[in-house]
Amino acid sequence: MATEIERKFLVTGDDWRGRDQGILYRQGYLCADEHRSVRVRVAGEAGYLTVKGAVAPVESGCLSRYEFEYLIPLADAEQILATLCQGPLIEKTRYRIEVAGLIWEVDEFAGANQGLVLAEVELASENQELSLPPWVGREVSDDPRYLNSSLARYPWSDWPENR
Repeated sequence: MATEIERKFLVTGDDWRGRDQGILYRQGYLCADEHRSVRVRVAGEAGYLTVKGAVAPVESGCLSRYEFEYLIPLADAEQILATLCQGPLIEKTRYRIEVAGLIWEVDEFAGANQGLVLAEVELASENQELSLPPWVGREVSDDPRYLNSSLARYPWSDWPENR
């Protein structure tokens, strides 16, 4: 059984730039609610189908959730995105940056979420020590609005504080 243990942060500044070429991601959701999400993603030249379980609130002490990801034919992923996914699609460029032995994934959003930049780091355990890079700002792991599945339904550009 696959488990994801992840923390998510807002990115401040541009000191992270220039460390990776980045890969364009487009993803959409077939199902997304507070208990599960099923998404299709095109990352570069690869297609994926991903099933994720609910995220437990950070204050519960639990940062993990079930995640199952499968490689699917690129043409199938493109067709599903074009015909079956709820809109708008998530569009972003993902940069992978190594810091202190961990891989940070920095997502620079485009489209309806233009202007939002998030950093995620996957951990080996929920109580793993974490040194934050200087370009990492406020933690938003416990704010469900920053889940990609939420950003597809309620884009960042529509939030009252971002207008």
